[in-house]
Amino acid sequence: MTADSPLPGRLDDDDYPAYTMGRAAELIGASPAFLRALGDARLITPLRSEGGHRRYSRYQLRIAARARELVDQGTPVEAACRIVILEDQLEEAQRLNAEYRAASNPDPAP
Repeated sequence: MTADSPLPGRLDDDDYPAYTMGRAAELIGASPAFLRALGDARLITPLRSEGGHRRYSRYQLRIAARARELVDQGTPVEAACRIVILEDQLEEAQRLNAEYRAASNPDPAP
């Protein structure tokens, strides 16, 4: 978590509460309409409460905040969604690659 962002890095959705659409939009400095547009573009699929209300996890908010940055720079919403998804997939692939390499290298002798 940085001073500029109230959202930490990637978090497991099961371990943290979900935010209502209004609170989620407030946290990332966007409007609820922006979050709906991200859902329509299939970047994030909000969780649903028992009453059917949209709720967003911290991980989803981190993704939405990055998409908002791109949109603010002039990137269309659909393109921003694709970029964020690809960035997230690249980050995950790099993490898995590092884990694989670490596991396949024998421990150096002391």
